[in-house]
Amino acid sequence: MSQHIAEITHRSVSSPGGRIHLAEQGTGPLVLLVHGFPESWYSWRSQLPALAAAGYRAVALDVRGYGRSSKPTATDAYRMVDLVEDNVSVVRALGEESAVVIGHDWGATIAANSALLHPEVFRAVGLLSVPYTPRGGPRPSDIFAQMGGDEEFYVSYFQQPGRAEAEIEPDVRGWLAGFYAALSADTMPAPGAPDPHFVSSGGTLRDRFPTGRLPAWLDDRDLDVYAGEFERTGVTGALNRYRNMDRDWEDLAAFDGAPITQPSLFIGGSLDASTTWLTDAIKAYPVTLPGLLSSHLLDGCGHWIQQERPAEVNRLLTDWLAALPA
Repeated sequence: MSQHIAEITHRSVSSPGGRIHLAEQGTGPLVLLVHGFPESWYSWRSQLPALAAAGYRAVALDVRGYGRSSKPTATDAYRMVDLVEDNVSVVRALGEESAVVIGHDWGATIAANSALLHPEVFRAVGLLSVPYTPRGGPRPSDIFAQMGGDEEFYVSYFQQPGRAEAEIEPDVRGWLAGFYAALSADTMPAPGAPDPHFVSSGGTLRDRFPTGRLPAWLDDRDLDVYAGEFERTGVTGALNRYRNMDRDWEDLAAFDGAPITQPSLFIGGSLDASTTWLTDAIKAYPVTLPGLLSSHLLDGCGHWIQQERPAEVNRLLTDWLAALPA
């Protein structure tokens, strides 16, 4: 498009948990972008200008507990239903009646539940990396406890307040660099190497992170942005999302097995455990996402999909948005 696209602007709006920080670019139909762990609005830095140029009002938020958004002290203030209400509040605060919501990682799950709980607000939903899996089955903590045999699954490792913080916060920048590298296509451990999603007895997650180089999508400046935010805020707010999975299971009991019927999109990476572990969820899309318009698996891509493959993801997003009913 030939017209000038304004630069990204920042502001905060009121929400049930306090304030939500927004990064906004462009004008047109609202597209809300929701990040995952351990990230911020900045993970959408390549999508904001692309969506703005395509004629959309692109808004990336800092999820409650992250960045410049409020960080309630109570662990149970990070339930899924509360994060969904934050999204609704953002749409209303922006003077809009409806929005398309797109999420990555935890943001994909937040986006999916936003569409499920508030179809009158969220007219379409895009999911990156983490497939939609309807609520159901045993209590999540019971499932995670059975994974890994003698090793501990990272979600279980994150449950006890203060435990993961003690690993991460003494060297936030180094930990983030290792975590990002562990799940990136060009730096992840080789097949057969110890899985970085699990912790050995008495060990830490970082024991299995690759060292020595950053993934191609992440330069020192980008890493400084992420590290600077978590050095300032700590990581408890981010980790509290994991500490509410059993509460979510209880809160969403009325939606057991419920499909999301709005128009939807899924983009996954072929080397991402979030995709490969949940292949059955993707196969179930005709039932669970009956409004699915397109589904894509990016060959040779890891977990940080919109940062590893920004041009490809931008094209898929804008093509999907253009195909949505007006």
